[in-house]
Amino acid sequence: MKITADALLFDNDGTLISSLESVRRCWTRWAKEYGITEQAFAEIQLHGRPAAEIVADLLPAGRVPEAVARIEHLEVEDVAGGVVALPGTLALLESLPAERWAVVTSATRRLAEARLDEAGIRTKTLIAADDIRRGKPDPEPFLLAAERLGVDPARCVVFEDAPAGLTAGRAAGMVTVALTTTHRAEELSADVVVPDLSAVSAQATGGAVEITVVG
Repeated sequence: MKITADALLFDNDGTLISSLESVRRCWTRWAKEYGITEQAFAEIQLHGRPAAEIVADLLPAGRVPEAVARIEHLEVEDVAGGVVALPGTLALLESLPAERWAVVTSATRRLAEARLDEAGIRTKTLIAADDIRRGKPDPEPFLLAAERLGVDPARCVVFEDAPAGLTAGRAAGMVTVALTTTHRAEELSADVVVPDLSAVSAQATGGAVEITVVG
């Protein structure tokens, strides 16, 4: 399958990199520190959501700011050795002009930059939780990325592994490509579903990018 686009927008965790073990370690430790029961913690969807939203689901409003700062600290401290680039990530990004792609993540900028740096990824455009008011599944993060890159949202392709991110991409009017790195294919609603970014290649042609998807 071939797709022509003006920009490629990538989720980070579960799409470009894997930090699942680090996330589980840190959030489990955080939950114990804040007296969150296993049952309450198990009912919360962690993946693909800003930490502030997760914490707000579990704690009174007055405790949220300090608790968000705590989980960010734990996750940043756990980055070394706990983050790796997923298959196909580095090769695909190296084939793209810097002005034709962005990372759109639910993590804070500090945490996102630490994880990207650990995986050896440099991006010119990063949209993080600090930049938005409404996180995925709201389309705001992807629409802001398109605006920063100066492209029409309808000419963007979103690469995501989480249902919330795919919902956000569709709501932004973008083509969606789902990766089955953290969810089963039947859990993901997208225009195309692939195992990981090793199934995707791209070539810049003039002012656009020709994307080839095998899957």
